Amino acid sequence: MSRSSRERDRERLEYEIQTDEYRKLLGDLQLGNPFLRQFSTWVQVVAFMRGGTSDDPRKDGILRPILAANAAHQDSRWRTILMVIFWPGLLSIHFQKRHWDEDRDELWDNITWTFLKILPRIDVTRRPDRLVQKVINDTAHHLHDEYRRIWDCLEREENVEFGELDSVAAGPENGPFEIAVNREEEELTVRRLRDHVDAGRITEVDLLLIVSTRVYGKQVVDCARELGLAYQAAKKRRQRAEDAIRRYYEEIKNS
Repeated sequence: MSRSSRERDRERLEYEIQTDEYRKLLGDLQLGNPFLRQFSTWVQVVAFMRGGTSDDPRKDGILRPILAANAAHQDSRWRTILMVIFWPGLLSIHFQKRHWDEDRDELWDNITWTFLKILPRIDVTRRPDRLVQKVINDTAHHLHDEYRRIWDCLEREENVEFGELDSVAAGPENGPFEIAVNREEEELTVRRLRDHVDAGRITEVDLLLIVSTRVYGKQVVDCARELGLAYQAAKKRRQRAEDAIRRYYEEIKNS
């Protein structure tokens, strides 16, 4: 889903909440919530929620009955209203966490799925204020939990794939990927890898990825985050660099 597709979805949802069935829903909600009576349409409610600051206590007066109704009833209209209200906040998460997933459409799908999943779990009777922050923070927190499970699963697959060969040395006599068992061997490994950078076989970033993960045992996902790379991009980049080193030693062996 491209940005234009997301904009079309937003426009569709904003049009939907202007229909008669949604106006009736607002009227029903206003019966028990005097503060909401100042709004004649959901568009006005959304405009108020998107304006000002997120910690405006009046926004709690709007969100509390909507969240309570969403938790109490299996009515998709409440989820649509909440999606429209929080659309800018979800886009902000999408931008801030873009390094978590190189597939931006997949990231957006995961954000919206997580958002809808956490909404019924918010107990407004135990959260007296700052409901806007609660929704956004819970979405980001649970999204991270979901991606952590994905990263851990990929990391386990990677460990199975490479088995014991989880550090890098560079010497044709021992093979290109052999575990460094002490500080002296670690330093030798780094020096040998530096030779591959100097020769143009791998880049400085490749060197950091290999040394950090293979020599010093750092998780790929953590190293990727520090380098500003998506996990899959970092993993593929390291694989290509290691393949380049392997090919170099195979050529030496066969020459």
